[in-house]
Amino acid sequence: QVQLVESGGGLVQAGGSLRLSCAASGSIFSINAMGWYRQAPGKQRELVAAITSGGSTNYADSVKGLFTISRDNAKNTVYLQMNSLKPEDTAVYYCFYGWGSSLYWGQGTQVTVSS
Repeated sequence: QVQLVESGGGLVQAGGSLRLSCAASGSIFSINAMGWYRQAPGKQRELVAAITSGGSTNYADSVKGLFTISRDNAKNTVYLQMNSLKPEDTAVYYCFYGWGSSLYWGQGTQVTVSS
């Protein structure tokens, strides 16, 4: 089992920045992927960004150049730096950890961007 603890969500004005963190604990394997999905009201959950333990990254087109994902393998922690936030970025952001066929989710953290 893997436990994920997220932090860093909140309320910010449009154009502002937030940094999300997600710390993983438990049965962590050295080869894995971590990242973030988000779900806005009435919409499907969508991938925001992901990063492998080797450092390869993947971003949704809507956040490329605005958000940056990074990780500290020694701390089993992934970060999402979100800049130039827009009201349409408002959603619950969920951290995930994946290894093989296993996928774990955090409890979610609310990000609200006011116009």
